[in-house]
Amino acid sequence: MVTVRTGVPDDAPELVRLRQLMFESMQAGTAAAGDGSAGWREAAEDLLRKVTADPDSNFGIFVVDDTAHPGRLAACAVGTLEQRLPAPAHPDGLFGFVFNICTDPGSRRRGYARACTEALLDWFDARGATRIDLHATASGQQLYRQLGFTEHSVPLSRTRRR
Repeated sequence: MVTVRTGVPDDAPELVRLRQLMFESMQAGTAAAGDGSAGWREAAEDLLRKVTADPDSNFGIFVVDDTAHPGRLAACAVGTLEQRLPAPAHPDGLFGFVFNICTDPGSRRRGYARACTEALLDWFDARGATRIDLHATASGQQLYRQLGFTEHSVPLSRTRRR
């Protein structure tokens, strides 16, 4: 049986470590190694401490502890509830976005990512999100499809220019 809990401020460093692992798996290490944004880790940790301390936060953070290594996380799922303008299919304008699902390599194939993601999806459902988006790696697509995710096109995207 997998025990999932809500993230707390002391989890922030581990959540950042897992996020780093996620980026490395998505980009084969390139995004983490030399993109000139080394400060992201500190900024992410600060934000995670803040949102996990706020019971009214629009962040949903769910984790599984690594029982073999006290103080470490085995897996996490992190998302945010976004308020957008209401539309016919989205009368309250509440959308979910999943931006971090990761399992430590030593803890994979035990259902931890599924359990964390299911907890996050339940959190979105309880808050009324009518659509939940994510960007999936090839290795994660099977799980997300099993959980009801399908293809959805986003025609354009823009990254801020420096």
